[in-house]
Amino acid sequence: MSTASAARVVIDLDVPGPAISRHLYGHFAEHLGRCIYGGFYVGEDSDLPNEGGIRLDVVEALRALDIPNLRWPGGCFADEYHWKDGIGPKADRPSMINTHWGNVEESNHFGTHEFMALCELLGADAYVNGNVGSGTVQEMSEWVEYLTRDGDSPMVRQRKANGRDEPWKVPFWGIGNEAWGCGGNQRAEAYADLARRYATFCRDHGDNKLYRIAAGASNDDLAWTEALMKAVSCLGCGRTPRNIFQAVSIHYYTVAGTWDSKGSATEFDAEDYYRTIIKAQDIERVIRGHKAVMDAYDPDRAIGLVLDEWGTWWDVEPGTNPGFLYQQNAMRDALVASLHFDVFHRHADRLTMANIAQTVNVLQAMLLTDDDGGLVRTPTYHVFEMNKGHQDAVSVPVHVVERPAPYELDGKTMELLSVSASVKDGQALISVSNLDPVAPLDVVLDLRGGEIRNPAGRLLTASKPQDHNTPSDPQAVAPAPLRVEPEPRGLRVTLPPHSFATISSAL
Repeated sequence: MSTASAARVVIDLDVPGPAISRHLYGHFAEHLGRCIYGGFYVGEDSDLPNEGGIRLDVVEALRALDIPNLRWPGGCFADEYHWKDGIGPKADRPSMINTHWGNVEESNHFGTHEFMALCELLGADAYVNGNVGSGTVQEMSEWVEYLTRDGDSPMVRQRKANGRDEPWKVPFWGIGNEAWGCGGNQRAEAYADLARRYATFCRDHGDNKLYRIAAGASNDDLAWTEALMKAVSCLGCGRTPRNIFQAVSIHYYTVAGTWDSKGSATEFDAEDYYRTIIKAQDIERVIRGHKAVMDAYDPDRAIGLVLDEWGTWWDVEPGTNPGFLYQQNAMRDALVASLHFDVFHRHADRLTMANIAQTVNVLQAMLLTDDDGGLVRTPTYHVFEMNKGHQDAVSVPVHVVERPAPYELDGKTMELLSVSASVKDGQALISVSNLDPVAPLDVVLDLRGGEIRNPAGRLLTASKPQDHNTPSDPQAVAPAPLRVEPEPRGLRVTLPPHSFATISSAL
């Protein structure tokens, strides 16, 4: 192991910043591979413990994360999904072909009622993504009515006939997905007009107020965001945007290689590691760019920015269906997640929601399952669990006044330290990542504006960044206690290479 580097971080515990919405810790479940079938849903006839076909060990594991919201049914699948095919008796539901993901048959046995039952079991808000690509305005409007209207109407009567008398609460509604690509290969201005139209007919029924999310840009396509903002506001006019949709989304994946050759989740060298972290850190530049565009049209920040797909994307595991996007999840993935959350906390003044892709068995998953009852918590799962105290907390300023020299590769730089902090209910929570894959890091936390009492630390690391959890070794990467030492002005921790830590303390 290399000689330890040193860092000093000043944290102003008594200077409140923007609130960190719990919805920045949201999740995503698409009809893709084994995310729904074999992941969340095994059917009522399964030998595995289930409630209405929903796998209960998955629910139990995810409840420990305090999942705030779950996005469904896609993704690209959303724009070929017709919701009426997924209600009523399962024997009467027509099947379809999932042309986006694996070209396999979709039974429609997991539909609207099953999804809402899942959200209730998880204690999560529903984020339903409607079909703009191949659907109609009427179809989407009727889905909102079916889900959220009380009293009497055609859709209410149909819902009651299918066994649900009371309406559900559905706070979040997506107006299509990736309209620039799989959602219709549309031009930004053409989609912006559609977003206005569809959002208009997605009604607020009773006391259910929809947070309508327009399908936004890929990566740093700022022109797409500008087209959406122009559709509801004007440049420099100082006017409050028209209240047609309440947020715009962006998608950003950490792809270290190329789309044709993304690399392995577990077999990579040092340069692959550095390229991955550099790519992940670029999310801050991307968010800053979209914020700047939105600020020009909406200086009071009435419209939210939603990152409803993010995470690592690797080549699928050998021998698996390439359309199922099943990948392992290593310590490197955990660090991608930890530094993303630090960025989210810094931009919580505009960023209102984020959804990792995806929750079970797909891309950067929380859980990996098998049909025999096996369930593995991934390193990324542990980052979400360790960080959950930031949900609905108030961010506080973090100033890195001493740091190790950045690493440089191919003309790009990588910071070796990532930090964020928050306070809530008389507790402080500090998240620190040592991104250096070879050297430990001594970190002095210079804590100002609050008296620290009973600090405690937790550490997530592994012998190497490639380490991951498997059914035969489910604790290869798991949290452990971290020694926290007092300093004259705060605390000191020593982080091993490629590690993530949280330090909590009463104030």
